[in-house]
Amino acid sequence: MQDLTTGSVTTHLLRTTSFMLVSMVFQTLYVLVDLYWVGRLGTDAVAAVAISGNLMFLVLAATQMLGVGTTTLVSHAAGRRDQARANAVFNQAQALSLVAGVIFLVATLASSGVYARAMSADEGTTRLAVEYLAWMVPAMALQFALVAMGAALRGTGNFKPGMIVQTASVIINIVLAPILIFGWGTGYAMGVAGAALASFIAILIGVVWLSTYFVGASADLSFSVADWRRPNVRMWAEMLKIGLPAGAEFALMAIYLAVVYTVIRPFGAPAQAGFGIGLRIMQSGFLPIVALGFAVAPVAGQNFGARHPERVRATFKAAALIATTGMALFALLAHIAPAALIGIFSDDPAVIAVGDEYLRISSWNFVASGLIFVTASMFQAMGNTIPSLVTSFTRIVVVAIPAFLLSRMPGFEMRWIWYLSVIAVTLQMSLNLLVLQREFRLRLAFARTDG
Repeated sequence: MQDLTTGSVTTHLLRTTSFMLVSMVFQTLYVLVDLYWVGRLGTDAVAAVAISGNLMFLVLAATQMLGVGTTTLVSHAAGRRDQARANAVFNQAQALSLVAGVIFLVATLASSGVYARAMSADEGTTRLAVEYLAWMVPAMALQFALVAMGAALRGTGNFKPGMIVQTASVIINIVLAPILIFGWGTGYAMGVAGAALASFIAILIGVVWLSTYFVGASADLSFSVADWRRPNVRMWAEMLKIGLPAGAEFALMAIYLAVVYTVIRPFGAPAQAGFGIGLRIMQSGFLPIVALGFAVAPVAGQNFGARHPERVRATFKAAALIATTGMALFALLAHIAPAALIGIFSDDPAVIAVGDEYLRISSWNFVASGLIFVTASMFQAMGNTIPSLVTSFTRIVVVAIPAFLLSRMPGFEMRWIWYLSVIAVTLQMSLNLLVLQREFRLRLAFARTDG
């Protein structure tokens, strides 16, 4: 295990973030390359993939519940040098991921057609969305196992295996996507279904590969299939108590996206495609901060478990500075050249116009979003993710309810939603910072009792 309770906090953050960032950069490349190839299939194809992507937030919600709880409990055990506890958490996480993955697979495949029809602007988009989900849903189901293993490794401070496997799987996906989409070398073009199949194959290889890091005497954590047959309900509850609020945040994001797609549906497929491309670009730009968030949780978590309050606070200060700097640079790019970014993936003027406006307005909340990621990771590290859930719920309410009301007004414009989002994100950031200071006072009080 990697000891994160000694040495420079900033160094630990930068080193662990760099491991995550390598895989995130490749993930960003995959998202953009995949979007580029799908964009060659037309506006309906882009809209179909964008609509289907909303389900990914549900997967992120479910896997976040599992991953956050696993990372937190493993990091606390690692900070206390409790190897047996760390291994027990790891194996219970694998059992829970298997159950959750199967439930998701069955439920989503059964309802994918209904979902596609409800969200699509026309029949062409519906048909393509159904084709895409036929392979993408199984790929999403495999994410449960991948996340559970990666989260446990991060809890021990070991980011390298996840980086290697994630990067390799993304490269496989990038190579396979155009071959399966356009039938290069095979003569069998699968269209949007090929993009999804490429993801399924890549993730399957990643799951098998990452599993090899838990086999052998040198492994910090190791599989114990016998433990999977004896679910530790108390440990599951402990993981979910920490992870459920964090996962609910992503579920709320899925609700937000459903609201947006519903509200802009009357504007047609170009509007949905423009928003979908803009959202993908924004998510890609956020990935370095997501990587930072993945680093913050185990660094602060191990120090919390080791009862080093001053190092927990130092972790937040260093991460906040890094996040603010990085997001300010991305905001500048998105504000001055949004049309150029959207134009890479579509030459439809209507699509570009929607994406341009979305990115230009949304760029005002990028710095606030970066600080939200950091504060959320701090809540995870200290084992209390409820504040993040409360503030996320507040943010969604501030956007969703007014959006529905405004959409029924004469002369409604999509940009009204983007402005609402800027206000809501700024509010969430302010609430997170206030509550984090309170959490520091309450949860780091062991410094006084130990003295």
